[in-house]
Amino acid sequence: MSDDTRLGLTRRQLIFSSMTGLAVGAAASAKAATLTGIPPWQPFDHNGPMHYDSPGWRFFSDAEVREVTAIVDRLIPADELSVSGSEAGCVVFMDRQLASNYGDASRLYMQGPFREGTPEQGDQSPFTPRERVRRGLVGLETLCQSRHGQSFSGLNAEQQDALLAELEKGGIDLDGLDSKLFFEQVLGNTMEGFFGDPIYGGNRDMVSWKMIGFPGARYDYRPYIALHNQKLDLVPLSIIGGESWKARESK
Repeated sequence: MSDDTRLGLTRRQLIFSSMTGLAVGAAASAKAATLTGIPPWQPFDHNGPMHYDSPGWRFFSDAEVREVTAIVDRLIPADELSVSGSEAGCVVFMDRQLASNYGDASRLYMQGPFREGTPEQGDQSPFTPRERVRRGLVGLETLCQSRHGQSFSGLNAEQQDALLAELEKGGIDLDGLDSKLFFEQVLGNTMEGFFGDPIYGGNRDMVSWKMIGFPGARYDYRPYIALHNQKLDLVPLSIIGGESWKARESK
């Protein structure tokens, strides 16, 4: 029999009494505060998206904007349902994201060793989003000039689609970057810009939300929970509130 048991105190009781004492001490030293009404809140109080008071590109050069616009508009071409990807602000979205800490992957662990991971592990590449896009564009320019004597933006739609399909399959070297990584980066950012909240620079006029009938960032859906199989025709709302964000982020 242990000494703790002979004294009538088990190890579990000792741990519990110690934790209780710490909790009481912490509560006694804490300053009490009383909240009344609804606590004040603003979207992204501590981690807001990047906003700019002046127009202009923050990451892309003019030449890069031209090429990215051509790619985006083949990924999301204009049709009877919506405008093109660039008209919806996808290039602006990408520019803002790549200029932020998303672009340099500063919030991710990016130290070696780098090894090819399993599909379940996801991407294990050492390249940041900025490096993928910039290296990919340099390599794409070289490839297009060698094959066609002009940039991607100068090709016709059929040539562009065929080349994008090649990039998607992978195996093409783009300035030291596999083409599949470049394609997936641009495709993912294009989709995020098209379907994301307009506060980030894309989905202008909430065009994609209106197209699919998504009501947006509404605070309360309780009045609609019981309305099954009914078209609600709710006007989409952005996180920032209404459609006023379009004017603030338009170029």
